[in-house]
Amino acid sequence: MILITGATGTTGREVAKQLATTGTKTRIMVRDRSKAGDIANPNVEIVTGDFDQPETLNTALQGIEKAFLLPANTLNQVEQERNFIEAAKRAGVKHIVKYSARGADLNAAANITRWHGQTEKLLEESSIAYTHLRPIFFMQNLLGFAQSIAADGTFALPLGSAKVAITDVRDIAAVAVAALTEPGHEGKIYLPTGPEALSMDEIAEKLSTAIGRPVRYINVESEAFKQGLIDLRLPEWYADDLVKLNAYNASPEGAVVTDVVATVAQKQPITFDQFAKDYAVAFKAA
Repeated sequence: MILITGATGTTGREVAKQLATTGTKTRIMVRDRSKAGDIANPNVEIVTGDFDQPETLNTALQGIEKAFLLPANTLNQVEQERNFIEAAKRAGVKHIVKYSARGADLNAAANITRWHGQTEKLLEESSIAYTHLRPIFFMQNLLGFAQSIAADGTFALPLGSAKVAITDVRDIAAVAVAALTEPGHEGKIYLPTGPEALSMDEIAEKLSTAIGRPVRYINVESEAFKQGLIDLRLPEWYADDLVKLNAYNASPEGAVVTDVVATVAQKQPITFDQFAKDYAVAFKAA
């Protein structure tokens, strides 16, 4: 049986959905069962568990062979993942696919990517077989701007004219599912990307085509972007991290396109044109 954590979030939900279509027996660990109603499936078992309560992890991991570890971005992320890895080791889990991030490193500038680097190392030293999944900027992140795009046809980010290998969450999930259900992915680090690196101006043009009216990208300075996030009541540390992650995305590393989706998930990666078409209604809605 496979255990999925983070299944009520954007990527975790897609992983659970795709696993369900394979007929694989899956257990979903959630803190709030009410948020998992749409994941219900004859092949899906839902269990209550909390990264901060190791005793619940012991129960959730009982009888599990493989697990998908998708942590929340919190100040105690490393401790939470340590709790999970230790519980998985006690339960005899054979393989963990860890959801990480592009740029994960012990010396990364952003807390989030540094924490991912630390927990990747913890997993590697645990004796449990591992696969690290390091995605980059999601196409679905742009849904956070759906309201401004619908209202005045604009979205704002501190990315300048940089090109980013923007990736559809559905493809990231497909790579995760392959790693969880097939042999040969142990010890691998996968960097899934879309088929091309695009600038935000190019993305605006593609959104314009999809929704039938002009969409314009506004480049904002990092400090203004950070303040805007704080105004939305994001913690200052998290707002600062998002600025640093966007700086990484705008670097040459952020533009690197890989063939991971094609070679691991055995499918062609979703283009931004297709994403924009699939989600056009969301960008049109007021």
